[in-house]
Amino acid sequence: MADGSRMFALTGQVAVVTGAGRGIGRGIAAALADAGADIVAVGRHPAGALADHVERAGRRCHSLVFDLADPAQVEEVIPRAAAAAGRVDILVNNAGATTRGPALDVTPEEWQRVLQVNLHAVFRLCQAAAREMLPRRRGKIINIASLMSFEGGILVSPYTASKGAVGQLTKALANEWAPLGINVNAIAPGYIATDLTRPLQEDTTRNPAILARIPAGRWGRPEDLGGAAVFLASAASDYIHGHLLAVDGGWLGR
Repeated sequence: MADGSRMFALTGQVAVVTGAGRGIGRGIAAALADAGADIVAVGRHPAGALADHVERAGRRCHSLVFDLADPAQVEEVIPRAAAAAGRVDILVNNAGATTRGPALDVTPEEWQRVLQVNLHAVFRLCQAAAREMLPRRRGKIINIASLMSFEGGILVSPYTASKGAVGQLTKALANEWAPLGINVNAIAPGYIATDLTRPLQEDTTRNPAILARIPAGRWGRPEDLGGAAVFLASAASDYIHGHLLAVDGGWLGR
């Protein structure tokens, strides 16, 4: 029987995490570092507090500043990450954007920005990472989906469209790349307390309604995603392909 601790160890591996500077991205990157991975933190600002955590864990943190709303910058991420850290073993597509408001009021610019960050950038990063992983015939790609990959949501039509597509893209890429040794899966976070969800947390109508539906009785925290990310990045998930793992306090089962 395999050693349980070794199944989840990421020692010596390199994980690229987008949107790593705060919220879910920082929680996931910290957990991967604690499991032994070196981190390439991609974000619009330097890694800061995350870099301190990674270094305290005895791992290296490479901070790359990119804005994934710019298609040209997306193309530079994986080549720069591989150059900085030597290779890419794990990719976590966490960076996200949203806009709130009635569908009738969504502008073309808002639609394009959300789809660019949440979907187009995800696909191009998956492509580039897979090409980098192929010579080793091993790699782990983890996309960050959403409850909106399953549900329609309220007043977030561009976000819902993008995250529904991420769920299906995860399955499509898994079908193609599983025979090549690359696992593609997704984590679908529930309601997590981050800057992105602050308007909902402060909404005196929506917040109580959300809490009433979560069996766990609380909003999630970024660190609640860490275990799922380590699992999907590790050898423990080698036979899991195209799965959307909900980490939602029981929301979808309600």
